[in-house]
Amino acid sequence: MTFANMTRRAWLAGVAGLSLLSATAATAQEKDDVVLGALRFTSHGAGFVAFEKGYFDEENLNVSFEFFQAAQPIAVATASGDVDFGLAGVTGGMMNLAEKDAVRIVGGVLHEKKGVDGMMVMASNQAYEDGLDTVPEIKGHSMAMTQVGSTFHYMTSRIADAEGFDISDVRLVPLQKVGAMVAALKSGQVDAMIMVPHIAKPLVEAGAAKELGWLYDYAEYQISTLFTSVDNIENNRDMVERFIRAYAKGIADFNRVMLAENPDPAELDEMTRMIAKYVAPDKPYEEAMASIQQGAMNLNEGLALNMTDVAAQMQWFKDQNLVDSDLAVDQLVDDSFVETY
Repeated sequence: MTFANMTRRAWLAGVAGLSLLSATAATAQEKDDVVLGALRFTSHGAGFVAFEKGYFDEENLNVSFEFFQAAQPIAVATASGDVDFGLAGVTGGMMNLAEKDAVRIVGGVLHEKKGVDGMMVMASNQAYEDGLDTVPEIKGHSMAMTQVGSTFHYMTSRIADAEGFDISDVRLVPLQKVGAMVAALKSGQVDAMIMVPHIAKPLVEAGAAKELGWLYDYAEYQISTLFTSVDNIENNRDMVERFIRAYAKGIADFNRVMLAENPDPAELDEMTRMIAKYVAPDKPYEEAMASIQQGAMNLNEGLALNMTDVAAQMQWFKDQNLVDSDLAVDQLVDDSFVETY
C-alpha cells in the first residue's frame, strides 16, 4: 500500500468519524417537547423537583408546565392533546374521557396516609361559632367543591359513609376553582371544605378558618394520579416511559427531603425554593416557605398505583350515575408502566 493510499484512507476514516460524531450529537440534542398539566400545589412538587434537578433533561425531554385551577380541566386538556400528561385527582370527568378511549392513568401520585398530614377538613369561622366544630357535624351544612364529580365530591362522600349519613345530607356547592372555594369559606358563604395542607394550615394559623379534622381518619386513598392520552401510549410509549422514570426520581427526592423527620436544613431549603417557584410564584420566598414545608404530602414511590382503590372510586362514580356503567378498569388504567397493588 502506498503512502498516498494510506493517507487518503486515513482522511476518509477521519471524515467518517466526524460524521458519526455529528450525527450522535444531533441525536443527543433532539428532545421530545412535553407539556405537563398541573395545579400550583405542593403535592405536585415532585414534577417541579424533577424539572429543576434535570431529570427530564436526562431522559431527553423538554418539559414545560401548563397550570390549571381545577382537576377536571386537566383531563380534558390531556385528551385533546393540549397537554401531554395530566397530574390531578381521579375525577368523574377523567373517567368519562377514559370510557371514550381518550386518556389512561399510568401511575399513582398523591395518596392519603395516616401519620402524614394530608387533606384537612375545615369550617368557616361563622359556621364554627354556630356549632360546626367536629367533622360529623358537616351533615346538614354546605360544603365547597370545584365541580360535581371532583375529588372534593368523592372525599365528602367518604366522610358521609364513615359517619353514617348520606351525601345528599350535605349541600355541595360547586365553585369551579380552588381560589373560589377558599374565598367562599373565608367569607362564610359556605360552611366547610376539604383542602390541601399548604393552603389549609395558613388559613387556620391566620384565624381565617377552623380545623375540624383530617381526611386520613376517614379514607387512606389514591387521590391523584399521572395520566396521558391513549395516543401517547400507543404511538409514543418510549416517551411515556422516560417521563415516568424522571418523575419517579422527583418523587424519591421529594419524599426523602420533604417528609423527613429531621431533614438536612440546606437540602430542605434548596428543595423548598425549587417548589416555591411554581407553587407561589408571586410571593416572596419567606412568605411561601412555611406553607410549602407544612404542605408536603405522601407521594407514591416509583409512581406505584393503588389500582384496587381506583377501581373502588370508579364504582362509586358509577353508583352516583356520574360515569358510564360500561367503563372497565382496564379502560381507565394502563397497568403496564408501574407497580400496581
